Amino acid sequence: MIVAENLCKDYGNKHAVNNVNFCISKGEIVSLLGPNGAGKTTLMRLLTGYIEPTSGEVRIFDQDLKTQRLECLRRIGYVPESGFLYNEMSVCDFLHYTARLRGMTEEAYQGNLRLTVDNLELREVINQKIETLSKGFKRRTGLAAALIHNPDILILDEPTEGLDPNQKVSLRNFLRHYGRNKIIIISTHIMEEVEAMADRVILLNHGKLVKDTTPAELKELFPEHNIETAFYKITSEAK
Repeated sequence: MIVAENLCKDYGNKHAVNNVNFCISKGEIVSLLGPNGAGKTTLMRLLTGYIEPTSGEVRIFDQDLKTQRLECLRRIGYVPESGFLYNEMSVCDFLHYTARLRGMTEEAYQGNLRLTVDNLELREVINQKIETLSKGFKRRTGLAAALIHNPDILILDEPTEGLDPNQKVSLRNFLRHYGRNKIIIISTHIMEEVEAMADRVILLNHGKLVKDTTPAELKELFPEHNIETAFYKITSEAK
């Protein structure tokens, strides 16, 4: 599981993440929701060890992310909103390069490669240079790199951005299947994705966790509104 305890990240006088606590268990798909500047990206960076907290701690399957960083990162796949691809490489070369960085054996890489490429529908572009790909294929290539080592935890920032409607449906179906025995954390502004995929919703505003709930409970709290209106009502009241 993932445990965030009294997690804080300050930039000068700004509290980007302010005393956040939660626990996420295996088999949960959790959506991070909040307006711009709520602290979603900072929180994901803290959970992946990309930045260190000002105070508090993150534990990944009972290991301290700060003191056992490499052991924790071996279990995490992360796709930030901005790309991290090498345009001069082919899709296959990039995935192989990523696997080598992960310390994977060639046998493990080849086995995972077939599954990943098929699940993300990349076979038609596998030998194509990344710079020639559409935005949607680039997005899926980044996701494939995060999945190549079959991580226990998958953290995604706006995962369906740039995908066409059919690709979005396909990716959502895959993530629901993958998340049955994993932990998936998704930051998104698309309420349709929250309803389609998330078991749980963590609402953030001004760096604070204002509600830990589910899509169904959001609807029950505000039955006269849709989930999007309920979300904005809660975060507005939490200012």
